[in-house]
Amino acid sequence: MIRFLQTPGPIKKIVLGGILLVICVMMVITLIPGGGFLNDMFGGGVTQSGILARVGNQDVGLQEVSQQARLIGRQQFKGSVPPAIMPYLMQRAAQGLITQRALVYEADRMGLEVSDEELRGYLHQGQMGQMIFPGGNFIGQQAYEDFIQNQFSMGVQQFEQEVKSEIAQRKLLALINGAVSVSDKDVGEEVQKQGVKVKFEYAVLTLDDVKKQIKPTDAELKAFYEQNKQQYVNSIPEKRKARYILIDTAKLADKISLSQAQLQQYYGQHQDEYRIPETVTVRHILIKTPTPDADGKVDQKGVDAARTKADDIEKQLKSGANFGDLAKKYSEDPGSAQSGGLLPPITRGRTVPEFEQAAFNTPVGQTTNVIRTNYGFHIIHVEAKQQARLKPLDEVKSQIEPLIKQQQVSSEAQSLANTVQTRARTVGFDKAAGEKGLTITTTDFIAQTDPLPGVGNAKDLVSALFEAKKNDPPGTAQTSQGYAIYQVTDIQPPQTPTFEQIKAQVEQQFKEQRAQALLAQKTQELSDRAHADHDLKKAAKELGATVKTSDLVDANAQVPEIGPMNGAAAIAFGMKPGEISGPLQGGPNGVVLNVLEAQKPSPEEVKQNWDKAKETLLEQKRTEFEGLYVQGLRDRLEKEGKIKINKTEMQRLSSLSEGT
Repeated sequence: MIRFLQTPGPIKKIVLGGILLVICVMMVITLIPGGGFLNDMFGGGVTQSGILARVGNQDVGLQEVSQQARLIGRQQFKGSVPPAIMPYLMQRAAQGLITQRALVYEADRMGLEVSDEELRGYLHQGQMGQMIFPGGNFIGQQAYEDFIQNQFSMGVQQFEQEVKSEIAQRKLLALINGAVSVSDKDVGEEVQKQGVKVKFEYAVLTLDDVKKQIKPTDAELKAFYEQNKQQYVNSIPEKRKARYILIDTAKLADKISLSQAQLQQYYGQHQDEYRIPETVTVRHILIKTPTPDADGKVDQKGVDAARTKADDIEKQLKSGANFGDLAKKYSEDPGSAQSGGLLPPITRGRTVPEFEQAAFNTPVGQTTNVIRTNYGFHIIHVEAKQQARLKPLDEVKSQIEPLIKQQQVSSEAQSLANTVQTRARTVGFDKAAGEKGLTITTTDFIAQTDPLPGVGNAKDLVSALFEAKKNDPPGTAQTSQGYAIYQVTDIQPPQTPTFEQIKAQVEQQFKEQRAQALLAQKTQELSDRAHADHDLKKAAKELGATVKTSDLVDANAQVPEIGPMNGAAAIAFGMKPGEISGPLQGGPNGVVLNVLEAQKPSPEEVKQNWDKAKETLLEQKRTEFEGLYVQGLRDRLEKEGKIKINKTEMQRLSSLSEGT
């Protein structure tokens, strides 16, 4: 469908990079202050099962919410999502999708349409552009469809519609944010705030030192154990004994030999996998041209300047200059400039037509004149060409042999496992193993986190062992080496340890708890004494604290035994020289500060940091303004009947979370 992606167009600077859909969902979720839509929007108007809400004429369905929740979960948990978390993710996804639909509805109402050209430009940017257009070349329709399915669990059409919705939302919010501004007075105060530097002495009480002072008696530890006994209930996990027969696929593979006929048959059935398409390998120098602005206008002076630069490079090449050297010096293609402009082999249909035609029609060793594409001006040097061909069997034999062998090994291993399991259930474990010359491994009591003899960390086998009952008929589980036919022979249920069994753990917990309380007490005492005597060093000496002096630091600094200055110690930037702080926590330590010097930013530093401070304030105001705007939009659309909530379905979604 998306053939137009192969031809890049002007990139509208609406947004930058990222995995688009996840950013879209997460953005709209965080815009709603308080997240109260479940409580505030149980209106009427939608009763269809499986539909949570309707915004305009767009439904928010349970299936779509579930899909988005899984997507958010995979991003946050980097893999499988804990089942207990899914109901909460479902609520977040539902909220995000309703807000997304509201923004898109409003963008449509205001006529903020998104063209295919804008979609194409968007997909060329950031991480997404690197994945779909590596080196500026489209990965191909099938690879594109596979990528979208694997990354987002949806088809291309749905994905592209989601992206267009994202662009429309950003257009709307960019329009809204155009009204946001900050005063020079506010910026000046922010610059002063960001630019202050302080030097201070600080007294430190460490948690480790305090902990060394705590020497509990057995009576205290036993009392602590009894008070906290509930947390130790069944803390010794269930353990099991088992026996299993291992089937090692590597040993089976050693016995398999392949005939020429088998290789030939496989080769004949998979010839398309061994076809090499026609390719050309080139170096190129790219001089970029300006992209059109938001109104579609092009800076012609910039285009003319790029053409002049490209013409000058062409003259240098014709005068004998080295192509690779000039590419490193002048090329504006970040993916190839440092390698002398060298690109990976190009197949037909993978790049823009002008570039492809020049590359494939120029003889090896020759250099083109300046050509133009939507990226800019190119000069191409052809390094090599490869005609389309079919790799012969001899060339791919080493690739085919392990594939066929693996298929046979998998089949034989599974067949053998089935046979051994059946025999073990019929004639017993020992005889079944003996008939096939296999050995039996017997474990001691093992917990679910323990490695297994002979197989190590075998997740599937361990799960199977802890799901089976004692003396159940033998079962089969996969391992990294092959298969295991297993049987549970004994079960030791979870146990609550006696005081003597976990005395060391109880003592550690006791000290940790007491040390935290004692540290807070001693740090408060340190601060009180320092304030009373106006002398931090004296108070520190009396309480055994260590006194150190910092460098002149700003809010981005890290100070030993305190940590980042943008944490609790940030209070120092608002203190005057000679002031002593209250008790502070610096990581695991207790700290009291005495400011020695406070230095305001110089006029030059104010000037240097002005733009950064302004942008920081603008971003804060934009975020606040967007949140208020989106909440107001949802309230208005609800009152107008443009947002309708299926009360029954939404309450059911809410109850799933409450019951978790």
